[in-house]
Amino acid sequence: MIAQEGKVIRLSQLTAGTKAVIKSHEESGFQLTLMEMGCIPGEPVWVQMIAPMGDPLAIQIAGYYLSLRKKDADKIWVTITE
Repeated sequence: MIAQEGKVIRLSQLTAGTKAVIKSHEESGFQLTLMEMGCIPGEPVWVQMIAPMGDPLAIQIAGYYLSLRKKDADKIWVTITE
C-alpha cells in the first residue's frame, strides 16, 4: 500500500516507516489500556517494524517503542502524515 498523506486508515494497514497521527479508537475492552500506553487521539505514531507474518507490529509513540498485536492495531484509526 502506498501511503497517501491525509488519508484515514487503521493503524494495522500502515507499512513500516509510515508516520501518522492517532485519530480515534473503536470501542473495545482494550481501549482504556491502549490509552494508558500512550495511544491517545492526537499523538504522533511511527510504524517501525512489522513481523514477517504481519503480527505483531512495533510502533514508536510518546517517546518509546510499543509492540501491538494486529487485532489491537486494527482498532486504532490514524491519519497519515507522510
